[in-house]
Formats: sequence, C-alpha cells, structure tokens
Amino acid sequence: MCLISFRSLVMAQPAGNSGWLRGKVKAVLSGDTLVIMGITKAEIPPEKTVVLAHLSAPRLARRGGQDDPFAWASREFLRKFCIGKEVVFRTEYTIPNFSREFCSVFVGTTNVGNEVVTRGWAKVKEAKGEVTPEHTELLRLEEQARQQGVGLWERSPGSVDAAIRNLPPSAVGDPSNLDAMGLLAANKGKSMEAIVEQVRDGSSLRVYLLPDFQFVQVFVAGIQAPSMGRRTTQEPTMATEIPSDEPNGETNGEARGPLTSAQRVTSSPAFNEVSPDAFGREAKHFTEIRVLNRDVRIVLEGVDKFSNLIGSVYYSDGESAKDLAMELIENGFAKYVEWSASMMEDEARRKLKAAELQAKKSKLRLWTNYVPPATNSKAISDNFTGKVVEVVSGDCIIVADDSLPFGSPAAERRVNLSSIRCPKLGNPRRDEKPAPYAREAREFLRTRLIGRQVQVSMEYSRKVPLADGSAAPAGPADSRVMGFGSVFLLSQGKENEDVSSATPPTSATQQPGVNIAELIIARGFGTVIRHRDFEERSNHYENLLAAESRATAGRKGIHSAKDPPSMHVTDLLTTSAKKAKDFLPFLQRNRRMSAVVEYVLSGHRFKLYVPKETCSIAFSLSGVRCPGRDEPYSNDAISLMRRKIMQRDVEIEVETVDRTGTFLGSLWESKTNVGIILLEAGLARLQTGFGADRIPDAHLLSQAEQSAKRQKLKIWENYVEGEEVSNGATNDKKQKEEFKAVVTEVLGGGKFYVQAVADQKVASIQQQLASLNIKEAPVIGAFNPKKGDLVLAQFSADNSWNRAMVVNGPRGAVQTAKDNFEVFYIDYGNQEAVTYSQLRPLDPSVSSAPGLAQLCQLAYLKVPTLEEDYGQEAAMHLSEITLSEPKQFKAVIEERDTSGGKVKGQGTGNILLVTLVDEESDSSVNALMLKGGVARLEKRRRWEPKDRQQMLDELEKFQAEARTKRLGMWEYGDIESDDEENPLPSAKKAGAGKR
Repeated sequence: MCLISFRSLVMAQPAGNSGWLRGKVKAVLSGDTLVIMGITKAEIPPEKTVVLAHLSAPRLARRGGQDDPFAWASREFLRKFCIGKEVVFRTEYTIPNFSREFCSVFVGTTNVGNEVVTRGWAKVKEAKGEVTPEHTELLRLEEQARQQGVGLWERSPGSVDAAIRNLPPSAVGDPSNLDAMGLLAANKGKSMEAIVEQVRDGSSLRVYLLPDFQFVQVFVAGIQAPSMGRRTTQEPTMATEIPSDEPNGETNGEARGPLTSAQRVTSSPAFNEVSPDAFGREAKHFTEIRVLNRDVRIVLEGVDKFSNLIGSVYYSDGESAKDLAMELIENGFAKYVEWSASMMEDEARRKLKAAELQAKKSKLRLWTNYVPPATNSKAISDNFTGKVVEVVSGDCIIVADDSLPFGSPAAERRVNLSSIRCPKLGNPRRDEKPAPYAREAREFLRTRLIGRQVQVSMEYSRKVPLADGSAAPAGPADSRVMGFGSVFLLSQGKENEDVSSATPPTSATQQPGVNIAELIIARGFGTVIRHRDFEERSNHYENLLAAESRATAGRKGIHSAKDPPSMHVTDLLTTSAKKAKDFLPFLQRNRRMSAVVEYVLSGHRFKLYVPKETCSIAFSLSGVRCPGRDEPYSNDAISLMRRKIMQRDVEIEVETVDRTGTFLGSLWESKTNVGIILLEAGLARLQTGFGADRIPDAHLLSQAEQSAKRQKLKIWENYVEGEEVSNGATNDKKQKEEFKAVVTEVLGGGKFYVQAVADQKVASIQQQLASLNIKEAPVIGAFNPKKGDLVLAQFSADNSWNRAMVVNGPRGAVQTAKDNFEVFYIDYGNQEAVTYSQLRPLDPSVSSAPGLAQLCQLAYLKVPTLEEDYGQEAAMHLSEITLSEPKQFKAVIEERDTSGGKVKGQGTGNILLVTLVDEESDSSVNALMLKGGVARLEKRRRWEPKDRQQMLDELEKFQAEARTKRLGMWEYGDIESDDEENPLPSAKKAGAGKR
C-alpha cells in the first residue's frame, strides 16, 4: 500500500456527494471483493481492496482442493463485469481489526452490489443494528433471485455438483505436479487460453490454464523484468539451548527449563527484506494493469531445466492483440535475454532485440544511465551509381563511379557489403588456401554483377587494423578505414532465379533493386554479422537475417551438412617458366578455349583462369603493346581493360610461351578482338616484326592503329605522317604527361606543393569539410593524437579547418589545452604549430582519401636551399611568381623521384620534377628563375637523351642572360655549376659567395 493517502490522491467529490471516490478496477479477488486503484498521473497509483457492502460470495479454493459451490461462476461474473472499468465507490461501514472496507460500488449508473444479488451470485448478510434502505433493497433483490432460481439459488438436479471446481494440485512451488515437457510437446506453437491470477514480477505470471484449471507459473519468453526483491530467513537471535563452555560443545547433561515468553519471541525466525531492483515495482504494475485477472493467450516456447514454462503472452487491447514481452521491452521495463529468446522464432527474436536497442537509444527507464559501448564504426551517407568492374570476394566489389571521369583513379571505389561476412579467399603467395565456398561466393557474384549497372548506398565506415586487410595502403597510421554499403542491381538477369527467396515487394523497406548482400546470404555463401548494440549496420539488416534463416532452414552452402566442393587450381604465375612451358600443348590442343580474366596486370597483359585445364596463366596479346609502367597513358590502358574485360568470360588462342612463362596469343570478348579495342583508342602500338601472318585479325589490328593515328588519339597526339617507322620501332620522343595545377606552398631549394585543378577530389573534400559540424574542443584524455595521425586542424591564417597529419607532439598524454602540436596540412603542403584546442578528430568519411598536395621540384635546375647563399632570395622570387596572385600553371612532368618513400611531413615523399609553364605569358617558371639569377642549370651528363639536351639548350640562354647582367648569384662573377663535383681552390671559393 502506498504511504500517500489514497483519499487525498483519488478523491472525486461531486457537489453534495461527500465521501465518493473514483478509481479503476485492477483485480477481482472473488465474487464480492475488488482491488481498486486510483486515477492519478503517478506511475504507481495507490490502491485499496474493498468488499461489496452487506454481501457474501462463495469462497474460492486456493492451490488445489474444492471451491464452495458456484464460487468460480460468482467471481467470473464480477470479473467480467468490472475488470479494467472506472468505478465510483463509497465506504459504508468497517469492521474493527479488519483491513478491508465495505463499500457501495457503481459502474456508471449501475450499482455493482445490486447487480450481483440480482444475478444470484452472492448472499445478503443479516443486518446488525439499524436496517438501511440500501440493505432493504438488497434483501428484496435476493428474494427475487431465489424465486427465479438463478445463480446460487439454482436447484436443478446436479447443478450444485457441476458448480464445484475440483482443482488439480498446484504446480507452483512443486514442479512434480506438472508434466512440463509433456504439456510443451502437446501444445508447442499452439495458442492456449489462460487467466492470470497473480503477477510475481513484470515478466513472471501465475495463471490458470483453461479448461483444466492447472495452476502454473509462466516466464515471459525473451525478456527479464527487474526483480521484486525477496524475504530471506535469518537465524534466531536466541537458541533453544544454551551452548556449553566445554570443549567441542559437550554439555554436562543437565536438563534445561522451558523457555520464557520473551525467549520464545526472540527465538522466532527473523526475515530480511531484499528491496526490489530499480523499476521493479513499476514493471510489475505495468504488467498487472494489462493482464492481471484478464483472459490471455499463451504460446509455449520451451521449458527450462527446473521445469518452468517459458511462453509468449498475448492480451487483448480493444480489437487488437498485444505482445506483453514487446510492450515491456519498448517501454524500458525489461531486458532482452538470449537464453529464453533462443526458444522463439527468429522473426520474433529480432523484433525484441530491435525494440531493446531503440529503448537504449531513448534511455527509457532501465536504460536511463545506459552508456553505449565504444565502437569503431561511424555512419556515413553517400549514394552513387556505377558499373561493377571487379568482384574482390563474396563480400567486396569495386564499382566505377559514373560521376567521375573515365580513367580517373578515384573513379573505382571499393565497396564492402554491409553486415555480412563471406569465406576468405586466402593468399597463395603466403600458402593460404581458400576457405570452403570462398571461390563459389566470388563466382556467384561475378556471373551476376560484372559489367552490370548498380546503385550503391554507403552506410557506415569502420577503422580496422592493417593486419585484417589483404593489402596495407601506404600511410602513416597503423589502421585503415573501410567503407560499407548496400548494393542494388538495377536490371535483372541471372538473379531472377534468386529473387523468389529475397524480400517480397511488400517489405517495409523500399529497395531500388535486388539487394546483392541478401542474394548471397540466401544462397548460403555467407553469414550475417551479429553487431553489438549501437554498432552501425545495414539499413536492410532485418531482411539479411530473414535470408540467413531461409538458407539455414534449406541447408544451403555453408549451412549444408555435405562436404564443401574442392577444386585444385594450378597457378602458373607463381611457378617456374619450365612448368608453364609444360602446359603449352594442353592450351594449344583446342584452337580456341574459354577463360576468365582474373586480373589486368597492364594494358596488354592479364592473369587468366582456364577452367578446362584448371590453371591460372599470365597471358599477353601478340603484337600489341601498351605504354609501360609510369609512361603516359599507361593507366588509361589499364582502366579501359578493367572496364572492358576484367572478370569477364573470354576466348583465347595461345600461340606460344616466352622465356618468362607468359603465354602469347589473341583474346576475344563478346567476339571482339581486345587488341582492336586498344589500338582504336590510341592506347597501344602494333608490333609485327616477328610476323603478322601468325596473328589472327592482323589486318583489322592494322586498320585500328591507322584510324587512331589519323585522329591523333592518346599516344599518337603528336603523330606526323611519315615519322613513324612501320616495323613497330618506338618514337624517340615520348609524349610527356602534363596537368593543370595551382601552387599552394613554396619551400626552399626550388620545391613547392601544387593541387591538380582537374582533380575531382579537391571540390569533394572541400565540400565535405565545409559540411562538418565542428564540435567544442575535445575533453583532455578523450582524444590523444599521436605522431602520424590524421586530424582536423585550424589553420592560423584564416581559422579554416583542414585535414592535417601530426608531425610532432608532446611526449606522453596531453596535459593541457595549450600543448603544442606540429601539423602538416596534407591538402595544401603548409606546416605549422597549433595548440591542442585547435585539433579535432577526423571523420572517417574524409580521412580515407589521400592528400591532395603534390610535392614538385623545378626540373633541370639547381636551386640553393634556404640555408645556402641566395636561398632566401630564390624562395622569395619563386613565391612572387607563383603565389602573388591566383594563377593556374601547366605542369609538364619531366621525371619522377620515388625515392622519398612514404609521406612523413612537409618536404618529404615522392617528388615530380616538372617544367612549370605560365600559359598566359607563354613562359616557364624554370626559365624565370634562371633569368633572375637565383638558380643555375644542372651539370650536363655525358650521355644525354635528345629531349633533355634540347631543354638544357633552351634554358642555357636564360642563364647566360643572368650571367651577363651579373644578377643574383652571378653578381661577383662566374661560378661553377656543380661545386660538389668540381671543388674550387680555397682562395677562389672564398670570393664566390654573396658575402
């Protein structure tokens, strides 16, 4: 009973009717007794037990035995008439030393006591003292019921015996009185009718199973509500015998006298109350007002080791049925428990788990102080469409983004399928064999996706250690960020056969096409990841779980009891050239044979899998040669072949094998010679010096090359009729790679950073950074950037936030917000010192793209460093030319210096040696540096390529002009072009510098 006065909380006193109270019937204990609770805003309203004034109903048996005649029918009439209804009541009288009050109760305008007597379900007590008009009316109604022979007054033969319940022994507290397993076997999955007699706690009920009135305890499946506490027995404070002082407790044999009254009181057992858990009372009340003394349906799910029944409980709420477990979970009154949820259907179990997750997010009741566990995943949102160019594994594909230009390295995006895991393919170079069904999973996706248009919805990213990936990307950190998304096939082909097992169109989640992850899970080629709470997951996670359930039930793929298919593939790329030559007769046996392109090694060289011979081979096109590595248009040729033939079914003709074990021949995709595609695009040359008569389609190849020459495509951009040698000899003058650039930072020694103007990533990353919500300074200790980490840093010049790499920082953990960090802005090339308060963690959605700033150096020049004479002047002169006003330059790549290795900070990493051309004035920055006397030419080497000799000759004129005018470093006369290789006498050297 609540300590707050029931009358003060629920009193409803209409004018002139003092003493009348309003409430709602919570329980009906017998044919004359009700439990009424107050109508308040309190989560647990006060309540009281009342007896209908002047009435006496037959008594019900408790836990076995027999009722009084008509006792159950009497209680049932009052229960159905009153339960859950609002009533108005008033205390008519009380009895000393009796806790219950005797009341008049009204439902609407109906007097409940009068109605019970009229129906014959209670007797009227004799009046003690003055007879009231109400009592007189009850006596009249009782006499009327007696004459009509209704209710208790029925006198038909056998009616009394039929109105007595003979209850079976109660199973509550004595499991031997119930065959729990037999009951489960007979009723598994069936709906059983029951009446709830008692609510032990929010998830534990004691019910009568109808029609046999077996009294049992049922635990609600899948959940557990807080405990209601318990009473524990304590030892008596005084023993019945006084212990002896003798050793080992021996007594002297004297008899003890009888205990006094005081001793008997103190020696009685004491009880310790264990308080209910938090929200235990609230959970119990929540359950009581929904199911106590109500008709419910119970679906038995299982039996635990103590023979307790586990079941799902459904109650009526108007015209709909409600699941008690779901209601408790959704309102934060119970927790999901796996041990009993495992007995339920998968769909019901997933709904309970999802409801608990939502309650945690909303921090409802039990979860008020819930702190989500740390996770390395972060939600992202990025949708795009494209064509699938490669299937890496059963759960990873590469898609060429339609919005990015063809051939751009950024166009091919790696997409890991959200929330699924497929068997790993292993690594033959590390002698790791593929896991069972790994090849089958990849082949399943290859046949359905390669070259097909898909829509990708990126959903989350996850930071993983490099050891988890098959290849570690270059970078300073010891982890990488992987992007996960859902992929939908927009047009239907072979996947039609699988659509029937996928989610039906009526699914609540609208999908733009067939979900690829769902297809592969339904085929049994993967499993669904069981994410932790608050870990990001697929937006179609429920569909994936449903597909996995179907695959498990159908024993498909990895769920099958059969041995997985085994296949041995000979990889001739990792064996000796001699073994490859041994395979040549088998590959020549049939003139044309089928193959699958596994990888594009270069524009004209591929790795092929030949199913008939179960081997993988290196294959090169006869007579067709694309630009080599790092040559202009090499990447274009690779990109074209990845789009056209990567992982496609092709036909090959093998002619011979070279001394490295590479097979030479012709290759057709969809009856088109791949050599023709390369030659027509201007990405290859035809080399027929060893005999064109042996090459199929030789005349078509020649026509394709001539067409590209006429249109001056790609490698033929500077082609002049008659200069090319027809036997396939390469042109001496290579076409140099060039790009439009903006200088972002100038260093000493002729080095500077640029951004490529045409790079689509520049605008994309700037837009993403602008859209970020920069939060307050991080709490010290929560964010500890270390050397090599990518962070967000605030640039001091304009207070903008940019991607930066920590170059140096304080030793140990951060102590104050003013601790200094040296950072390098990877998109601009600047480097500066900032405080801890100017740093923020970097969102994974923008951290995966490499830095946009490219380190360059002026080609053919020797520029003094900042520490050398004229170094400061050289840096200032270069800054004035490139940074004084926003300007685009044409950067012509003369050479690449890759000796710098990984980027570690400003001035490190791979360097492009470039000629920087100002197209407006048609002059090169290299020439202007020489003309200003702040740089000199590199020393000529003995054997110079022709193009390098021409460039040095051109630049020599500008150096000669500076020397003549005694500008810059030439102001004191001539100097050697290379002091290190040609040291001057000490006397001469002393006068060669500025000072």
